[in-house]
Order: sequence, then C-alpha cells, then structure tokens
Amino acid sequence: MTAFDAWRARCPYYDETHEALAMSVRRFVAREIAPHIDRWEAEGELPRELHRKAAEAGILGLRYPEEYGGHSQGFDNFHSLVVTEELAAVGAGGLGASLMTHGIGLPPILALGSDELKRRVAPRVLAGEKIIALGITEAGGGSDVANLKTTARRSSGPGGDHYVVDGGKMFITSGMRADWLTAAVRTGGPGAGGISLLLIAMDSPGVSRTRLDKMGWRCSDTAAIHFDGVRVPASNLIGPENGGFIGIVRNFNAERLGMAMGCCAYARVAMAEAVAWAQTRQTFGKPLVGHQSIRIKLADMERQIEATQAWVDLCAWQVREGKDRPADFAMLKVQATRMLEAVAREAAQVLGGASYITGSKVERIYREVRVNAIGGGSEEIMLDLAGRQLFGGR
Repeated sequence: MTAFDAWRARCPYYDETHEALAMSVRRFVAREIAPHIDRWEAEGELPRELHRKAAEAGILGLRYPEEYGGHSQGFDNFHSLVVTEELAAVGAGGLGASLMTHGIGLPPILALGSDELKRRVAPRVLAGEKIIALGITEAGGGSDVANLKTTARRSSGPGGDHYVVDGGKMFITSGMRADWLTAAVRTGGPGAGGISLLLIAMDSPGVSRTRLDKMGWRCSDTAAIHFDGVRVPASNLIGPENGGFIGIVRNFNAERLGMAMGCCAYARVAMAEAVAWAQTRQTFGKPLVGHQSIRIKLADMERQIEATQAWVDLCAWQVREGKDRPADFAMLKVQATRMLEAVAREAAQVLGGASYITGSKVERIYREVRVNAIGGGSEEIMLDLAGRQLFGGR
C-alpha cells in the first residue's frame, strides 16, 4: 500500500472506482514504464509506441468525450488526480509532462474548435496515433501572454484561404515529437484582443525545431520552434479570430491543478525513498529514524504533503461542483511547488551523499523542482494574479 492509497481510503472524495483505476494504472506503469524509464531519461524522449499503449490502456482518453474515442462516463476529475499520482511512481516528472501533453494541447480544440477540426484531430490523439502540444511561451515573452509576438496573417491564394505564420515558440513540451501544435498567434492588434489559436501541422514547410537540453524532465523532449512563412489552412483556426485569449486562460486552471497534484505525488515519492533509507541506514549504532532530528524532518515533510493534498482535493471538488475561482489555483500552485521544494530538500538531507548520485529518485526529483516553480506561471506571477483578483488593483 502506498501513502496515497492510505490517503484515498480516508478521504471522502474517492471511492472504489478511483481505487480500481489506481490499480490499473499501477500495473501499466510496472509493465510498460518502470523497466525503461532510466533509458528514456538518458535518451531524452519517450517512444511514440508508449502513447499507443497508454491509449489502449484507457489512460490517454480518460475523461474525454466518447464520440472521439475517449472514456468519460462515470469518471470525474478525481480520477485524473489518481492517474497523475500513479504515473509519478517512477520519480520522473518528464513522463507525465510528455505522455499527457495532450492534456493542454487538445482541450482548446474541444472547447472552441469546429466540429470538423474536432473530428479530424481528437480521435487520432486519443488513440495515441498523433501527438499534440501547446505553443504559448515565446523566447521574449514568458508569462506575458497578452503581448506575444508570433504573427498569423490571413491570405487567399491558389491553395485556398490560409494564414501565414511567422515567429517562434520556446520551451515547448513534446515539441520535437509533436505532430500538431495548438499555437497562440497574433492575428489582430496589440494586447489580448488580438490573439487567436491556430492548429499548426508540424511537418509544414517553414517549421523548424531545435531540441533543448534541460536540468530535469529529461525524458520529455522540449523544443524551440521557429515559423518562417508557414501556411496554415484557415479551417485550422480554433474558435473565433482574435478570440483565442479566453481559450488560453481557461486552460490555465486545469493545468495548475494538475501541476499541484504532480507536486504532491512527487513529494510522496521522495518521502517514501527518504523513509526507506532512514529505516535501514545505520548511524551511531542505530537506524537514522532512531534519531529525533530525522523523525522531526520526516513528520514535517508529511505535514506539508498532506496539507497541500487537502487543498488540491478541495480545489478539484470546487471544479466538479462549479464553485471554483481562479485565485485559488494560482495560490495552490505556489503552495504545491514550495512544498515540493521543501520536501525534496529534506529528503536529500536524509539520504545524504546518496542523494547526489544519479540513480535515486530523490536526485531526479530535486532537479525537477524548478520546472514546477516556473512552468505554468511563476510564483511571482501567480501571487500577483491572486492578489489582483482577491483585493483589486492593476
């Protein structure tokens, strides 16, 4: 039994369906992921075949519409939290980020796209045949989404009505393997009112990609993408022209909730490794856990994890009941990433020199603290966003 199994058993938001899903995903991870994760980390990407296997196991399509090959009947957002938890067991954050990248690339299409676009894209993504990524961040923009610079100029010609895209995107998860990119582009004037969402086929002439090496999330391919006169059919417009900003914003809350759950999951992985080490490592004639200072560390780590998990579950319940507010997700993300940083640090202290040697899960998780604190909105942006929403000001 894992710590999260015990948590689910004591938490009112989970029932036997969540337990069954956890066991199913756990078997998939043990069979298809755990034996290979170290190699994938070294290679810098996941095999495309893993997406197809995850689709066959019902993981990719969880909570997506049945008409596109998903599995939505009887599933709620707590089932999604369970999947996040189980995928974290191998202690490699890039796994969930890359395998589940459709979780940020596909929702804008399902929420705003035409019926034709949904039918063309969603079934192939949910079957694991195609990989879709999200392209928002730019080299000079970061969290300043409303001022992105990549342009899409509408034009007509022999090939029909289309957009010509110029510019680039940076730090794109699954950017090297992606077949499609849900990209934010400027089709109008300055500010949020001039932004559209456009689905770009990544094999289009004029698209170039550069692999980025990283501190962590090493099995997740990350790219800088450049567009030089890329022609995109006008039918690939997602939602109304100059109406893309709302599609970007509505994606953020789900992304931040998922990241917060991931932080809890990876903190538990680090905690479990620290506990196992403390119970077996002998110092001064007794196990590490026999020393009061180590027990205090472990108890404080557990305190922070469970407090954050309780807030994650509350926010998930508020989403399910339609009682959520954006400020909560912004603050929750800060809480979760700071908790992960504290737990990873203390776990490394418990392991001592062993935590500095490649091969431990704590070593890998410690390297991935920063991507959680920065990705999806930095701490500073999140707290300012929450402050403006809760207390006013500009």
